[in-house]
Amino acid sequence: MANKAMEVVRGLDLKRYMGRWYEIACFPSRFQPSDGMNTRATYTLNDDGTVHVLNETWSGGKRSFIEGSAYKADPNSDEAKLKVKFYVPPFLPIIPVVGDYWVLFIDHDYQYALIGQPSRRYLWILCRKPHLDEETYNELVQKATDEGYDVSKLHKTPQSDTPPEEEGPQDTKGIWWIKSLFGK
Repeated sequence: MANKAMEVVRGLDLKRYMGRWYEIACFPSRFQPSDGMNTRATYTLNDDGTVHVLNETWSGGKRSFIEGSAYKADPNSDEAKLKVKFYVPPFLPIIPVVGDYWVLFIDHDYQYALIGQPSRRYLWILCRKPHLDEETYNELVQKATDEGYDVSKLHKTPQSDTPPEEEGPQDTKGIWWIKSLFGK
């Protein structure tokens, strides 16, 4: 099953894709606090066609965030295959962590999306609102299953009914909080 080529969205409209997305579920990652909640991503189009990425999560009442940059893996392809680059101190020299970000599915109105990558070790379900209805969620899980993902690893991200304000008390522990030096 895992040998089958993954279906990726074609002709993604990056402008429509910009803005805030809430993480509904994901495969847990070592880059994120395991007790993180209200996790969200905000994408902003830069003048040069790259995308500024801000990932935020709240853990123990404190906001952690990391910033990075996303760009098309192949500018000449119409496939929604992006690379995302985060700069992760405290390693010196600073090491960019580069990951694949493949949009596997997005609905017609750009309200929810399924994101994966070629190794199938990472998977995200994103939505414009903090909550996604069960039927749509199950459809996205089924799509992931069809693409060869082990959906038993999916972990639902707790989201409040009222998302937190922009800023909160800063978390100064661990890697995830450190502002990337991208563009600074």
